Amino acid sequence: MEMNKTPLESLCAALAYAMGVEPPKYAEAANEDLTAYIDRCLAGQKADRVFIYNTDAIGQWLVEKYPDLSAESRERMELELPMRTVNPPKTPCCFGTMYTGAAPKVHGIEVYEKKLITIDTLFDALARAGKKVALLSLNNYSMSIIFAGRDIDYYIYDVWSKVNAKAAELILKDEYDFILCYNANFDDIMHKKGPEHPETIAQMGFNFRTFCMYDEMIQTHWKHHNVLIGTGMDHGCHETEDGKGTHCEDSPRDRNIVHYYKIYPAQK
Repeated sequence: MEMNKTPLESLCAALAYAMGVEPPKYAEAANEDLTAYIDRCLAGQKADRVFIYNTDAIGQWLVEKYPDLSAESRERMELELPMRTVNPPKTPCCFGTMYTGAAPKVHGIEVYEKKLITIDTLFDALARAGKKVALLSLNNYSMSIIFAGRDIDYYIYDVWSKVNAKAAELILKDEYDFILCYNANFDDIMHKKGPEHPETIAQMGFNFRTFCMYDEMIQTHWKHHNVLIGTGMDHGCHETEDGKGTHCEDSPRDRNIVHYYKIYPAQK
């Protein structure tokens, strides 16, 4: 497997473009594949609803090795975006880049440390534009810490089932312009038992099935909105000599990721 060419830094500005807001101050140029797809599907309009389901550590190589687990999810989406995540491929470094559009040396997390990012983020940009944003995560995980203190709503729980259930509730209520749901159940088990242990792989399938549920709900309940829905991971992973899992190398297994997106134009 060769290293993907498209940098993760390109995603943030493209998500801002989807909603017609100025990207964060330090964001690199927008991903042209995603912006072109948005223009083609919405004919110059913008999305007034965005839903993102971020998983943790499900590398592109796993998606390709176990295609049946993600088949329905991939079939539902229209745009596949293979990307190269940052180095080091550690969760706070990667998500820091995903939602600032800036390299780790710019957003300030260059090693594994869960600290507050102080530069401009997508969440700040959306709030400035008057967008209502919800971020869902588990307590004391990177996403609940590195993006804290923004003018958005946080739904932070102690078990993953509550995170996922709340995301479904927010879709039904239809009060938010941008919803980000983060789930690291795969990563949690992968570190303990390895990337291809049956229990780990089961969580991979669970994540893709959960995303299909959200997609079904959005198609039913957000029909009057221009919607961008997407799913994708922060980094990949590999097996260690003792049979456990990790992600720390400048290698395709750890750095190659893939995101999937779909536009649903509002129904008249």
